[in-house]
Amino acid sequence: MSKNSYYVTTPIYYVNDVPHIGHAYSTIIADMLARYKRLSGYDVLFLTGTDEHGQKVEKAARERGRTPQQHCDLMVGPFKDLWEKLDISYDDFIRTTQERHIMVVQAIFQKLFDRGDIYKGFYEGWYCIHEETFYPESQLAEGCCPECGRPVEWLREESYYFRSSKYQDQLLQYIKDNPGFIKPDFRRNEVVSFIEGGVQDISVSRTTFKWGIPVPFDPDHVIYVWFDALINYLTGVGFLQDEEKTAKFWPADIHIIGKDIVRFHCVIWPMMLLSLGLPLPKQVLAHGFWMLGGAKMSKSTGVVVDPNRLIEEFGADSVRYFLLREIAVGLDGEFTQDALIRRLNGDLANDLGNLIHRTVAMMMKYFDGDIPEAGGLGPLEVSLKEEALGLQQVVDESINKTDIREALVQVWRVIGRANKYIDEAAPWALAREGQSEKLKTVMRTLLETIRVIAVLISPVMPETAEKIWDQLGQANFTSVTIEDSKRWDMLAPGTSVKKAAPLFPRIELKIGES
Repeated sequence: MSKNSYYVTTPIYYVNDVPHIGHAYSTIIADMLARYKRLSGYDVLFLTGTDEHGQKVEKAARERGRTPQQHCDLMVGPFKDLWEKLDISYDDFIRTTQERHIMVVQAIFQKLFDRGDIYKGFYEGWYCIHEETFYPESQLAEGCCPECGRPVEWLREESYYFRSSKYQDQLLQYIKDNPGFIKPDFRRNEVVSFIEGGVQDISVSRTTFKWGIPVPFDPDHVIYVWFDALINYLTGVGFLQDEEKTAKFWPADIHIIGKDIVRFHCVIWPMMLLSLGLPLPKQVLAHGFWMLGGAKMSKSTGVVVDPNRLIEEFGADSVRYFLLREIAVGLDGEFTQDALIRRLNGDLANDLGNLIHRTVAMMMKYFDGDIPEAGGLGPLEVSLKEEALGLQQVVDESINKTDIREALVQVWRVIGRANKYIDEAAPWALAREGQSEKLKTVMRTLLETIRVIAVLISPVMPETAEKIWDQLGQANFTSVTIEDSKRWDMLAPGTSVKKAAPLFPRIELKIGES
């Protein structure tokens, strides 16, 4: 297969506190896409990391009696630990305190200054320390920050500005000419409306705190944290350090972000790239929030679900599946443990788990586990085979539209069809009547369908897929490709299925649990 390149990123996560389910959601989406593209023969670069500068980090460190760097070094651990538990297959973990990143940020700042797109001025306005953002009075909510609800304060300070207004018309035209650039569509419409309302030049430096990357030609200023953070996507592809890598992977194929940082990624970031003369990312996908009791999950408000606890109780693959299957990317979703358990009992235990368990049990009973030779197919078998072999195309179409939920719906449609096929083909009756050849055909049809399913669920549930592969008596799961889901009769006769514990035991749902 060809080795096309694919570059996918998550936001880099702020280290003022430990990760919650919202961080996990962004990262699982990116991981699923990275795994699917690798499976499809792409050379993938999957970047995630941590955002470590700014006033919030400085404040959090001071409250804990640490230096900012000590605080960052400690807070990176929970993110890396969680990604390991969730089986996140990132290729690079970037930290904005790394020398490679600092060098790139300062070089870019200098370049934009030299070309006149950064200039010195004064800024005054209402400022929220928590969000590290200035807001016009018209956006304040009863005198408080419109994002977090905290009180704002009036600040006046010397600042460097980025001439974002210079690129307003150019970016607006680009968005209109490239309708797939911002997804979902309603987010694109919001961005267009915002730009059409007028974009002001933006403050890109601070003097009231020191925890940041120094402006290279004016060390009294540090570079604003969001300006620094956005550049991580270029640092990750070796910009100004590895020309070959940059040429291979830039522009990014997709930035996965939360909807709260759409303007940074769909307005400011593209304008920075236009100023640099670099191609814009091919797509920015803004997902919705996971809500808890009707409130947005947030570390600062304490409205959080700890993904570590969910993994311990339900397993990483179950958590991955639930988050990707429960809501369409782009929409908000209400998290309840009740919904999680019902989804796991229904989709995973009753549908997928039951299909594997019944098939393997019948193989052990009728053939001592030995996979039979392929035989002639009847109408029922032809129908199931066609559905199974057609699955990759519909999954691919859904994933290319970043409709991951729909891809899973299609996989589970075939799982449901396979379970129905067992009842229609009635292998127990064939065994009782001595129809051994027909019984072999039925069981092999089921096994081949399960093999296809295992390949296609592997980007979402990698551990489960490998367990299914092992139960089918197959080896070298790491060498499986997407092509294996488009072929039939791939199971070698004479290999044997293996009995194992149920993949997804049913979970008792306690009354009132949520």
